Amino acid sequence: MLKTQPSELEQFYARHRVWQGMPGIAITKKGRIFLCFYSGGVGEGYGNYSAVIKSDNGINFSEPIVVANKEGNYRCFDCSLWIDPLDRLWFFWSVMPGEATYASICENPDAETLSFGEEFYVGRGVMLNKPTVLSSGEWLFPIAFWRHEHCANLYKQMRLPDLKQDDVPGSFVYKTSDNGETFEKFGGIEIPEVSCYEHQVVELQDGVLMMLIRTLYGIGVSYSYDRGKTWSEGKDSGIEGPSSRFFISRLRSGRILLVNHYKFTERNNMTALLSEDDGKTFPYSLLLDERSLVSYPDAVEGDDGYIYITYDRERGSFTHCIEAAYGQAREILTARITEEDIISGTLHEGSYIKNIASKLRKLSESEEEIFRPKYLECLKL
Repeated sequence: MLKTQPSELEQFYARHRVWQGMPGIAITKKGRIFLCFYSGGVGEGYGNYSAVIKSDNGINFSEPIVVANKEGNYRCFDCSLWIDPLDRLWFFWSVMPGEATYASICENPDAETLSFGEEFYVGRGVMLNKPTVLSSGEWLFPIAFWRHEHCANLYKQMRLPDLKQDDVPGSFVYKTSDNGETFEKFGGIEIPEVSCYEHQVVELQDGVLMMLIRTLYGIGVSYSYDRGKTWSEGKDSGIEGPSSRFFISRLRSGRILLVNHYKFTERNNMTALLSEDDGKTFPYSLLLDERSLVSYPDAVEGDDGYIYITYDRERGSFTHCIEAAYGQAREILTARITEEDIISGTLHEGSYIKNIASKLRKLSESEEEIFRPKYLECLKL
């Protein structure tokens, strides 16, 4: 499933992709930036693969250096990146049918030659967002088992996975207390009007865990008072959103960062917000991208004091023909900002927004002819 050899990777280069999106980001101690995203085929379904690219200057990014791809009637999707407390780079991806989250670890992500270890199983379900390290030392991984009718239109071309006795839909956490050697399924919650279960966990100052979950109305919330074993009944958090992925995390300063659509009319106005009261209010904001069809942010705080953010724009995965895909930007973008930028609402020297890390262009004529029948096949579904 994991491909790392140059001879295997060329087929996944940008010049062979029709669309791309749903990115993740990580940054090493020495400032090397990694992005992941998924692509493959003409949209979200069979044939999807997850890829990782890198940059040593934060502006220009490589072609894929590692790809998760399972051939046949499978998809590798909803990928993410994370630097753990041991400074190892984790590459996660989900596989469907079968609904399972896998990972591979790069022990030294600052090395000149990168080596990703053998893939291994993390948990049953889908994981898009980063783990949370608790003050007590455990790591919590946000893995969800989807109720398929919520995504019926998206996955109507795919058979349901083989269900197991404990396959209860909901947003769960898997816990490891031994640095990822073993994983234990902990508690979870299925919140009313859930959308795609893209949940994230933040530890509050009093030790309570707050889980925010994507819903049809915006963002829902649930709390755990026993380190993730049980969760309160889900309710509206009061944070609005156009039913899309968001990012939330505590910064080293103690403030909470939220990257979300703000004062939006659709998936527009991607904004970084700060809270100084444990997420009750977000009085500070910096507009990152006002344009339409910007979505799926992920972020990380670097040792250099900057906050690094990625998101996609007009990913091109919901078009009816190849010409329509060409009409979309099909970009993965990055931003580098500081807390001071967000508080003041303006960029300072050294910060930037709307950097294009990856942009797709037209395929060759021969590749176009390969993809056209795939669009016709999708239209029949």
